[in-house]
Amino acid sequence: MNLPPLHHAFTDWAVATVFGVVYLGMFLGGLPRLRLDRTGVALLGAIAMMAITGMTVNQAASAIDVTTLLLLFAFMVISAQMRLGGFYAAVTLKVGAMPLSRPALLAALIAIAGVLSAVFSNDVICLAMTPVVLRLCLQRGLPPVPFLVGLACAANIGSAATLIGNPQNMLIGSVLALDFADYAVRAAAPVAGGLLVLWVWLAWGPGQSRSDALVLPTLPLAADPPFDAWQTTKGLTVVGVLMVLFLFTDAPHAVLALVGAALLLLSRRLASSDVIGLVDWSLLVLFMGLFVVNHAFESTGMAAEAVRWLASRGVVLHEPGTLMVAGVVLSNLVSNVPAVMLLLPHLQDNASGAGLQLALVTTFAGNLLLVGSIANLIVADLAGQQGVHIGWREHARIGVPVTLLSLGLVWMALR
Repeated sequence: MNLPPLHHAFTDWAVATVFGVVYLGMFLGGLPRLRLDRTGVALLGAIAMMAITGMTVNQAASAIDVTTLLLLFAFMVISAQMRLGGFYAAVTLKVGAMPLSRPALLAALIAIAGVLSAVFSNDVICLAMTPVVLRLCLQRGLPPVPFLVGLACAANIGSAATLIGNPQNMLIGSVLALDFADYAVRAAAPVAGGLLVLWVWLAWGPGQSRSDALVLPTLPLAADPPFDAWQTTKGLTVVGVLMVLFLFTDAPHAVLALVGAALLLLSRRLASSDVIGLVDWSLLVLFMGLFVVNHAFESTGMAAEAVRWLASRGVVLHEPGTLMVAGVVLSNLVSNVPAVMLLLPHLQDNASGAGLQLALVTTFAGNLLLVGSIANLIVADLAGQQGVHIGWREHARIGVPVTLLSLGLVWMALR
């Protein structure tokens, strides 16, 4: 049925209003006076869009990138199995037991967090390693804040190395159909440079070597999962096979990852309910909600019109300088996953180059502010539960310079 123009205009502005409220919620982490987090805001926004536009359930489902969701779910299962098998804690404790100087210990922990995040995702690594790093700092009499902020920054930077290291990279790789091996090769230098910058700043940067007066937590901390050699070997074998298949075949990544996750769920020691219980369902719902919200807003034509208006004034989104500024600003306003969702529809030209830059910029920019990345918030929350305060000032002393320097490396590498 053809609707009158006035009805179309009212519907479009209602959609734009809901869109604005949803992204205000992304910025604030919720909505004032309501006990809604980002996931709740996205879910209610999607429902509102369906009610306003008359979108059917099937139409809403078609707006969701199922490939990204399945890939994300599969690696959440794989990471959960590795965490329950004690792998992350065992590796961290092994390094902590070595007779390393402070700079050498920082280098080792940054390298471990960076490499593991490229495969198992930054959020999972921060969840698993934060309590262990905190314990190591207590045992060695080291101020824990630089190590903990360094852990978050290293996990963010390292996760940019592959198209499975974080949710936004999975989305970029899926939507723009990027080649896994080509992306990894091109991202290697900026990521390695970013980790090196982080280490140098933490080891010798202004004020980083001083002994901060901190209220240290009281031992014992939460117990680590016991190390299970069989579960670890099984998990690493599956991940190793997946990496080879991703690098050298064109088989669907989501299907391969689901098969790998299914094989790990076939266990006599780890209950499937325990593994699936560690899946971040809230993040998956957040993705689904934002897909529907963004689809409804794009259907109004307002986004396309705004992009054309900017282009007429020389501001073209897929140009490197514009994309870098937009990626950094939006990532710290609404977080990097929503930022990527907003920018992706306008980057079909030069998909490979724009996709690489968007992935690196939005991931590195997550280190700028404490609220810029979920990984940062995970570390701060876990530390706070043990009496170690990491506020925005403590984070900014490390995050701001490291982000600016690492983004400078991205700019030089992609020119």
